[in-house]
Amino acid sequence: MSESAYRVETTSRLAQWRIENLASCTYRKSDPFKIGKWNWHLSVEKNRTLFIKLFPEISNSTRENPPIASFIIRVVSSVGDRKCLVHPEVTDKQLKSNEDFIWAIEVPLTGKFIIDVEFLDLKIAPPDGSGPCSIWAEGFTKAQSNATALTSLGRMLSESIHTDIVINASDGSITAHRAVLASRSPVFRSMFSHDLKEKEMSAINISDMSLEACQAFLNYIYGNIRNEEFLAHRLALLQAADKYDISDLKEACHESLLEDIDTKNVLERLQNASLYQLPKLKSSCMRYLVKFGKIYDIRDDFNSFLQGADRELIAEVLNEILAAWKGF
Repeated sequence: MSESAYRVETTSRLAQWRIENLASCTYRKSDPFKIGKWNWHLSVEKNRTLFIKLFPEISNSTRENPPIASFIIRVVSSVGDRKCLVHPEVTDKQLKSNEDFIWAIEVPLTGKFIIDVEFLDLKIAPPDGSGPCSIWAEGFTKAQSNATALTSLGRMLSESIHTDIVINASDGSITAHRAVLASRSPVFRSMFSHDLKEKEMSAINISDMSLEACQAFLNYIYGNIRNEEFLAHRLALLQAADKYDISDLKEACHESLLEDIDTKNVLERLQNASLYQLPKLKSSCMRYLVKFGKIYDIRDDFNSFLQGADRELIAEVLNEILAAWKGF
């Protein structure tokens, strides 16, 4: 049998498999064909009844995130009077295996025929548990539209397009937009909604941040921050996130500060964890100091810490040390 007997012809959303001859009591499975993100197969089995199956190629990807398909499938017989059998439209059918869609055809078909599958939509279920979304819609609406919007928002800041508020940092000033700041921070929104000096003077004084750190803060708010910029100013960004109640920035700083604890920064991070109520960071710093014994590598710094740190935090560290000694 020629290789073409198993080949499925495709366009972007249409697949056609031409069957030249299917003898009785015969099974045949097509070669894989690509539609959307998945490779697919068609199979036919003829006994007294003709069974047609459509299914994705089985892999870890299809098991974990199977396609949810909407399609119309037809069988067109090209012998004698042209017959076209159409299965009722299939809508949002999850297909994991070769048993999930089976079409049993009782009408006898002989000779040449075509199996025609028109995919109306293909969806996947997002990992966040929200409703299925189309793979053909998400490309533009989520990726391209969001990227364009963020680029435009970043340009508004970098090119000072219609700015209406001045941010005074410790060593310089930068202009921004009230509406953007208010949409990201309830603290800023309150400033601009009430008769406070910030509203009257069209200026905000952030004297505890350098101009570079303030620029990084605004770049984050506008969705335009670079990774190296974020890493360089994490502690200043953490302070600003706490002060202006921007929870996603605070959590981003929290997660990042967990990643590179070492002897040079552990005591500073421990104090910040206590100050800004970051439980995972505090726990990680405690374990690093006590369980892993790094407290002995920084005795001079630890002695300075004992002289100047918050009393409650010192007590917590000493309790951890005592608990560790009892464990030996």
